[in-house]
Amino acid sequence: MAQSNLTLTKMASSEFENKSINMYVEVEQSAQGRENEEVQKNVDDDGREKRTGTMLTASAHIITAVIGSGVLSLAWAMAQLGWVAGPIILFLFSFVTYFTSTLLADCYRSPGPLTGKRNYSYTEVVRSHLGGIKVQLCGISQYGNLVGITIGYTITASISMVAVVRSNCFHKKGHQANCTVSNYPFMIIFAMIQIILSQISNFHKLSWLSILAAVMSFAYSLIGLGLSIAEVVGVGHHVKTSVTGTVVGVDVSGSQKLWRSLQAIGDIAFAYAFATILIEIQASKDTLRSPPSENKVMKRATLVGVFTTTFFYVLCGTIGYAAFGNDAPGNFLTGFGFYEPFWLIDFANVCIAIHLVGAYQVFCQPIYGFVEARCSEKWPDNKFITSQRAINIPWFGVYNLNYFRMLWRTAYVIVTAVIAMIFPFFNAILGLIGAASFYPLTVYFPIEMHIAQKKIPKYSFTWIWLQILSWACLIVSLVAAAGSIQGLTQDVKTYEPFKPQDHE
Repeated sequence: MAQSNLTLTKMASSEFENKSINMYVEVEQSAQGRENEEVQKNVDDDGREKRTGTMLTASAHIITAVIGSGVLSLAWAMAQLGWVAGPIILFLFSFVTYFTSTLLADCYRSPGPLTGKRNYSYTEVVRSHLGGIKVQLCGISQYGNLVGITIGYTITASISMVAVVRSNCFHKKGHQANCTVSNYPFMIIFAMIQIILSQISNFHKLSWLSILAAVMSFAYSLIGLGLSIAEVVGVGHHVKTSVTGTVVGVDVSGSQKLWRSLQAIGDIAFAYAFATILIEIQASKDTLRSPPSENKVMKRATLVGVFTTTFFYVLCGTIGYAAFGNDAPGNFLTGFGFYEPFWLIDFANVCIAIHLVGAYQVFCQPIYGFVEARCSEKWPDNKFITSQRAINIPWFGVYNLNYFRMLWRTAYVIVTAVIAMIFPFFNAILGLIGAASFYPLTVYFPIEMHIAQKKIPKYSFTWIWLQILSWACLIVSLVAAAGSIQGLTQDVKTYEPFKPQDHE
């Protein structure tokens, strides 16, 4: 009996131990499962950190990228084209930009827009859909355009900072005073700010800067618009406008009319330059989370961004033309079509400078990412390129210093500033950049990738009208580039280093 009880006791003890072990394993498995589930919640389907952005953050990036220095030249562009051709061309560029951007948004994933592999840059998208030499052509077009835009933004920001000094000078000494100020010191100041901001390692950490820049772009656009309206309704306002713009034989010669009209088309093209970074915006951490699918959200954000900017562009261009007529300055806030109230003009130009500080970073981050990724791939064992040193910065936290990143990004900003000092010509540079980038990046590659993705048959109706659109935009880009090159040539011939280059 005692032996039997002992046996039962051992069996019960063994069963208890087994149950305890099983419970422990279940608890461990449950904890591990919860941990894995938590990890899965924090990463996307590509294994990268979960994207947390919405249409609002994507729209902010787009508005920051689109509403830039281009809005400042629209009154001058309208003066060259007139009341009919000016608005028509503006709306055509708006429609084409929106349409091709929706095609590009669908190409973010390949082979399908919903569940295909993600592509993190414009060049990767072209490689996935087209391949071959078109990848190299895309890379040259995209990064060359981004470099040009950062140079243009350096020029524009310095002009705006100079305008603040000149505005105060005119207010104190009168409108006829010799208030000549060099752009060079302000280009150096702008470059120093960009060197500091460029040390921020990731694009997604700049969302606050993009939102601030978007607010600034609204601010100076509204101020310029308000001042233009005040000028139009003011007492004694008499300016000359016409259906065809500047008048041959009165305002300009026949050749000037032709070249300036073509350059104006380039300026309008530049005003819509954002396709170069659309994929980077769509792929970055803080812009688009899924669901809903990224391409649907990006299309909505593109619609909001393009509609908003077109609304401002039409108002600023047409009302600016009505305010200044055929003598509209190349930059309607720094060309001193307005002198008073000087404090409001100062504030508007400060807003321009702040906006371009953010916009510069939006456009240069893809360049930084490309160069650093390629160098890491080519020299993976080079400690100078790959190693990081943690530095604790008060009120900032831990910063991972990479010596290669610091050196290369600093060198890039310095080079763009030096080029801006050599060619500080606002309208001609903007027109040339716009003409050079519009066709390949905004039109050609999105259309070709859409055809490849959807497997549209050659010579079908859809294929034919897409090719007609592509060729028409190529012709427009070529003639706009010709006009801008001619304008740049004339600017170089008449250039005076210490005379502000703020209008034609």
